[in-house]
Amino acid sequence: MVDITHKNLTLRIATAQAVVKVSSEDTIKAIKENRVPKGDVFSASKAAGLLGVKKTSDLLPDCHPMPIEYTGIDYEINGLEITVLVTVKTIYKTGVEVEAMHGASIVALNMYDMLKPIDKGVEIHHIKLLQKKGGKSDYKDDFKEPLTFAVVVCSDTIAKGKKEDKAGKAIIDKLKALNYSVSNYMIIPDEKEEIQQKAKEFVAEGLDVIIYCGGTGLSERDITPEALIPLLERRIPGIEEAIRSYGQDRMPYAMLSRSVAGTIGTTLVLALPGSTNGAKESMDAIFPHVLHSFKVLKGWRH
Repeated sequence: MVDITHKNLTLRIATAQAVVKVSSEDTIKAIKENRVPKGDVFSASKAAGLLGVKKTSDLLPDCHPMPIEYTGIDYEINGLEITVLVTVKTIYKTGVEVEAMHGASIVALNMYDMLKPIDKGVEIHHIKLLQKKGGKSDYKDDFKEPLTFAVVVCSDTIAKGKKEDKAGKAIIDKLKALNYSVSNYMIIPDEKEEIQQKAKEFVAEGLDVIIYCGGTGLSERDITPEALIPLLERRIPGIEEAIRSYGQDRMPYAMLSRSVAGTIGTTLVLALPGSTNGAKESMDAIFPHVLHSFKVLKGWRH
């Protein structure tokens, strides 16, 4: 199976269809009047479809078992065609497209099985996904101009060349994977004045996002929050909570991190952990959705 442990829980919705085509109006009439020998076609097929949705991961080896929190099955009759519509919802880390398509397939197969004694010309057509929602694929980057990023690594040991920076580079890699480029990348020591000076410089240059990495722990030299908080005009607690909540599900020490988020003018400032995994997980927790803040900061429509 594909590793989805890095993903967030989000509302996932998918609607799929299957078309069952019969060969005569008599078959349609028998369905409507509940005169099919094997019973109520719509009710029995709906029950089969519900089981099909829930059993998807049992039959398809690469599908993840997941909670199915809603399944809706509807029928539309148009001439000799019956369109089956299956909508599935869940709050999970991966989508439900296959579950919806599997459910539609099972509904159609059950209808075929029930109708074949009275109609030898039943056919199944157009099993396909109609729409899906949820996850990072829903995020639309329609900014009028490309966003500009700076990554600042705060570490005495890395600044002295005693250790290689991996966390800052991991942040840059995450941004590149989202098709964003970093115009400024630097390593500075854990000095309050230098941390503040870089923030002021980048804000003056009009950068959109400044991501600090390191100095958010509890050691004596971890002062990034103390340096940045006095400069922030607005804190954004929800971002900070999302980072710690996501991290806590993966590492019990995440609660000790003092990640900070806020704005200076129209610049978003983030202070993330200095560990490589902590930096990666923080990025997974809030990107790309955190960039929706610019729809407000720059006065664009939601």
